[in-house]
Amino acid sequence: MPSAAAALRTRASVFAALGDETRLGLLAKLTGGEPLSITRLTQGTRLTRQAVTKHLRVLEDVGVVYSIKAGRESRFALDPKPLVSAQAYLQHVSQQWDDALVRLKALVEG
Repeated sequence: MPSAAAALRTRASVFAALGDETRLGLLAKLTGGEPLSITRLTQGTRLTRQAVTKHLRVLEDVGVVYSIKAGRESRFALDPKPLVSAQAYLQHVSQQWDDALVRLKALVEG
């Protein structure tokens, strides 16, 4: 089991990778469940294959996408596990804030 610090570093890297609108757009295209080639991922954008590849590598490095070789071509697919972990973390932090606000309200109104 990873340490709390390691888990925090992992989450931070996922959030950093998701902090780019191009990468979010690529993830949106991959939510259909079908692995897509770089050619398919560049369709409808002004991005070059090299730019898409760079962004996919960032997402791959944090485990949000993975590549599958299909002949000479790589196809990319979404791995939701890191996103589910990030969502759980956000829910935890949100609950902490809700609890703190309830305590503050009780103190102010008390």
